[in-house]
Amino acid sequence: MTRGLQRATFNRSALVRVLSDTLPEVPDPKYDFGERLGQWLDFSDALTLFSVLNTEAGSGTSVAPANSDLPAQLARLRGNLGDSIRNDGVFSADSACTPARIPFPTPLPNATPESAAEFSPYHRYYLAHQRDMNGAITALRANARKALAGQSAAGRQLADLDAAFEKFLSVRERNLLSNIPIMLGKRFDQRYAEHRAALADHSADDPATWTQAGSWLEAFCHDAQTVLLAELELRLKPVVGLIAALGDTAEIKETKPQ
Repeated sequence: MTRGLQRATFNRSALVRVLSDTLPEVPDPKYDFGERLGQWLDFSDALTLFSVLNTEAGSGTSVAPANSDLPAQLARLRGNLGDSIRNDGVFSADSACTPARIPFPTPLPNATPESAAEFSPYHRYYLAHQRDMNGAITALRANARKALAGQSAAGRQLADLDAAFEKFLSVRERNLLSNIPIMLGKRFDQRYAEHRAALADHSADDPATWTQAGSWLEAFCHDAQTVLLAELELRLKPVVGLIAALGDTAEIKETKPQ
């Protein structure tokens, strides 16, 4: 990965930028979001959305105190998941003192280069992080919706809208995100091919050396971490929006004339 991964590009998520820089064959999305969303929703989904959007928000609804701990929960969640990704158990500085929750795969003892260069353990590693993120973020998102629904009628409407979108799009999101480790496998193959091309004697290739600093496997580990961290931020966007809305609705309530 290079510093180019961090350059700003409008209308693209960080995850798309990372994938585009890591895998040049990944095209930029060139479609209208509203049009694509319309293709994803069926007739019953559209009716549900219509019902949510046309429900009267009401007025004079009593407002429960906002869950002021939610921003702190979000910060802890982001920190814990980020630390879990960065602490790979092999190359990171934390490896010596803190066991990795999801250790990065390493070649088995006496493995041949061919068997050690099999991508399947790294595919499972990425999927394990995806399950970790999904479970924790889904729970916090539900808590944020509950707090928002208890704060005001308008908040309840927004919470219902988010719940509807989560229901409609969860399967499609899961299917799309499951393609990421498959695409990352191409990066793995590229890193390994470059490693092999740099060897003067292929018979001298020892998988035991792949866990040393500066190895091709360390470079791929950093690739995987960069993609995972970008995916984490993408997955957090809905709950970040809900928690931000909690503050907005509270401010509106406090400044509304009596």
